[in-house]
Amino acid sequence: MPIGSAFNSGLEGFNRASQGIERASAEINRASIEQQDDAQLAQQRQLTAARSDEAVTAPVAKPARIDEALVNLKVEEFNAKANTQSIQTADDVLGTLIDINV
Repeated sequence: MPIGSAFNSGLEGFNRASQGIERASAEINRASIEQQDDAQLAQQRQLTAARSDEAVTAPVAKPARIDEALVNLKVEEFNAKANTQSIQTADDVLGTLIDINV
């Protein structure tokens, strides 16, 4: 495998990992905002019910997407580190080849 090909593969993999990190971060942010909105809505319901003496039912919890997004974030972190190591190795090999030919 040519050194340039190894370097490009590592760079492409790193870029994909960066995009995955951005997606996971956005999903964590969106899930956090939705959970905050749900908590605020539940508080408003409780206040309204307390004023009108109505029974309050607990809000139905949404699936915890934040857990899945955190796992995806960690996976993409490992992908980025692995691809960074590939780039570093290709750079070291290229440096060694240049040193040998000089």
